[in-house]
Amino acid sequence: MAKTTDHKEGKATVKVVYYTHKTLKDGSHPFVVRITKNRKNRWISTGRSLPAKYWNDNYTDYRQAIRKSYPEPYRNELIVELERWEKKYEGAAESLASADEVHDVKDVASKAIEGRKQLRRSTLIAYTDELIVNMKRAGQLGNTVVYQILRNQLTDFLKSEFNKTDVRFVDVTVKFCNDFEIYMREKGNADTTLSNRFRTLRAILNKAISEGVASLENYPFSRSVSDRHKFSVSKFITSTQKRAITRDDIRKVDAFQPVATHVGAYAEVKNAAEVERLQRAKNIFMFSFYVGGINFVDLVQIRWRNLSQDAEGHTRLTYVRQKTGGKFSIRLLAPAMAIIEQYRPFTHNKPDSYIFDVLNTTVHNNPKSITNRLKKIMGQVNTDLKLIGERAGIDTPLTTYVARHSFATSLKRAGVATSVISATMGHKTEAITNVYLDSFASETIDSAFDALL
Repeated sequence: MAKTTDHKEGKATVKVVYYTHKTLKDGSHPFVVRITKNRKNRWISTGRSLPAKYWNDNYTDYRQAIRKSYPEPYRNELIVELERWEKKYEGAAESLASADEVHDVKDVASKAIEGRKQLRRSTLIAYTDELIVNMKRAGQLGNTVVYQILRNQLTDFLKSEFNKTDVRFVDVTVKFCNDFEIYMREKGNADTTLSNRFRTLRAILNKAISEGVASLENYPFSRSVSDRHKFSVSKFITSTQKRAITRDDIRKVDAFQPVATHVGAYAEVKNAAEVERLQRAKNIFMFSFYVGGINFVDLVQIRWRNLSQDAEGHTRLTYVRQKTGGKFSIRLLAPAMAIIEQYRPFTHNKPDSYIFDVLNTTVHNNPKSITNRLKKIMGQVNTDLKLIGERAGIDTPLTTYVARHSFATSLKRAGVATSVISATMGHKTEAITNVYLDSFASETIDSAFDALL
C-alpha cells in the first residue's frame, strides 16, 4: 500500500531542452532532459546533440524546432530518440506522483534509471554484457573470452538478419536458435564450435531465469526426451580424436630424457633452452597424470602453501579448481613428489611462491598478466609435448589434456568405479559430483590413485 501524505503530492514536469548554454567540440549543442519540481531543476544528458543551423528558435517543442532541412532519416531518428527519453522520465514522474509519496527531482531521476536497468537486463546482449563485466571483476578471464566471442557473434547475427542491436529474452525461441545455427554454419563453423556457442547461450538463459530476468515459459532448449520439439545442444557431433594413451605410452613419456639437437652458432644456448622446455613439458604432463588429471591452468598456479602433511605423514595437495570451484585434497604419490622436489631449490622462496616455474608472483600480479602468460606457455608446452610424443614413438599427439584423459582411462581400466573417477576429476557433467566429493572417504579416493602406479 502506498504511503500517503497530508497533501496531494505534485507531479514533476519533464521537458527535453536544446541546451544552448553548452557548446560541444563539434560546435553543436546537446539535448538534455530537464526535470522540474518545487522550483528545483535536474538536468539529464541524452547523449544527443544538433548543430545550431538546424534549430529554429521560434519553437520550444523540439519536434517542431528541429528544422526539416536536417537530413532524413537522421531527423526522424533523433525525434524518436528524444521522445523515448522524455517518455521514460515522464513515466517515472507519473509513477511517483500516483503513489502520493513525497519526492524530489533526484527521486524522479533515480526512478527512471531503475526502470532503464531493469529493461536492459531483460535483453540478451545487454544481460550478456553485464555477465562479462562481472566475470572480469571476479578475475574469470577464461570465461570472459568465451562469453565475449558469443556476444560478438550474436551481435553480428542480429545486425545481419534483423537489423537489430539486441533482442528480448522472449524472442530467443527455437526458431531463433535454428536461424542462429544456420547463420553460424554459413560462416564455416563446425559442430564443435556450435556446441560451445549454444552451451554458452544456454548458460546465459539459465542464469537469467534463475535471477528472474527471463521466463522458463519461453525456454528454447530441450531438457528431456519429451522436449523433442525444442532445440537440442547434444545434436552437435563433438567426438574428437582419441585423447587417452595407454599405460605403456605413459611409461614412455616418464622415461623420456630431453636431448637437444641444435648445432652451429649459439647451439649451446639454444640446446639449454630446448632441454629446459622439454623437461618442463614432461613434468607438467606427468604431474597432471599422477594428480587427478589436474588441468594446466590449476597446475601451474599451485603454490607451496597448497602442500600440507596429513595425520599419516603423507603430503597432500589442496586446491580449488578455477573452472568449477570444486575443492580437492589429494595425497601425492611418490612420482608427483619427485617432480615437485625438482623445483624446490628454484621456486621455494616463500609460501605464496608458485611451485612450477611458469608464473612469478612479482611479475604476474594481476588476472590479465596471468591469463596472457598461461595462454603463451600452454601453447608452448603443447608444442613441446607433441615433440616428446614423436621422439618417444607415441602415435597419439600429446597435449596437457591427454594427461587428464589418460588418468581417467587408467583408473577405469584398473576397475575403479566411474563415480569415484568423477569425484577425483570434479566433473560437473555428473549432477552428483559434489555429493560424491563429500561422501567418499578420502582413503577410498586415495586408494584409487594407487591404481596409477
